[in-house]
Amino acid sequence: MNIEQFRDFCLHKKGVTEHFPFDEVTLVFKVMGKIFALTALDGWEKGKMTINLKCDPVWAEALRIEHEEIRPGWHMNKRHWNTIHLNRTLSEVFAFQLISHSYEQVVSGLTKKKQEELKAL
Repeated sequence: MNIEQFRDFCLHKKGVTEHFPFDEVTLVFKVMGKIFALTALDGWEKGKMTINLKCDPVWAEALRIEHEEIRPGWHMNKRHWNTIHLNRTLSEVFAFQLISHSYEQVVSGLTKKKQEELKAL
């Protein structure tokens, strides 16, 4: 996966916007105003492709045990976020599944009103 594939995949999800709220290199994707994915662009330029994704806490722990490419979320709540290292052996298909899971986790945590707004888009 390259940065454009990651960006396109995120932006094709319903209600998603992209932002740089922290600095000029940290690309953040939000659904209905809530973060579900972020990455440091300067890392991609250096060959260190990582993304932070929200994850069900139980599954997050299991993924960390199963995959050396998945670690507790850097600068994030370690219970709910993982950092995924894409330049290792993790399959691209699985990485896209993890992005979708993160999106779904955030959507499920939205208020009923926000969920209805999302459905209407």
